[in-house]
This record gives sequence, structure tokens and C-alpha cells, in this order.
Amino acid sequence: MAWVILILSGVLETVWATALDASRNFSRLWPSLFFVGALILSMTGLSYAVTHIPLGTAYGVWVGIGAVGTAAYGMVVLHEPVTAARLVCLLLIIAGVVGLKVLH
Repeated sequence: MAWVILILSGVLETVWATALDASRNFSRLWPSLFFVGALILSMTGLSYAVTHIPLGTAYGVWVGIGAVGTAAYGMVVLHEPVTAARLVCLLLIIAGVVGLKVLH
């Protein structure tokens, strides 16, 4: 169960990061509130996960999911550049996250 919560918390990291961007420096109410809600849920899930999964593993997985998810969102929704180098870097992050899970 801790792994499921950790993965969901990583996805919520992507949500709060994109809401932070949409809040425009907290000048827009709803994206700002969405940011706060997603941040609280993401941190709560991470907090639970680290009671069952080693901190280094849990944090690495959480950050990796958030980083890859946010970068993918940027490329797909915000039309940020999609280059071979960026995709290779994202694949390396995914490989690291998988490695942390397998070696756990």
C-alpha cells in the first residue's frame, strides 16, 4: 500500500507543480488553491510512504515521478520543446526510479 500511495503522491507533485505555474505567482485564486490542496496531499502521502519505505528510495521515486510527469505535461500541454536529448534524460530518470524500486 505504501508504494501505491507513494506513486499517487508523485503524480500529485506533477499536479501541484503545474498548478503553481497556472497560479501566475499566486495571483489567480483557483490555481493557487489547487496548488495548496495538491501540495498537502502529496506531502501527506510522501510522509506516510517514508514510514514504510526507506527515505532515500521514497524521496527519489517521488521526485522522479514528479519531474518526469511535469516535464511530460510541459511538452504535451504547454508545447515545450520535445528533443531527443530531453527524452533520453527523462528515460534515464525513469530508469533510476525503476532501479530504486527494484533494489529496494
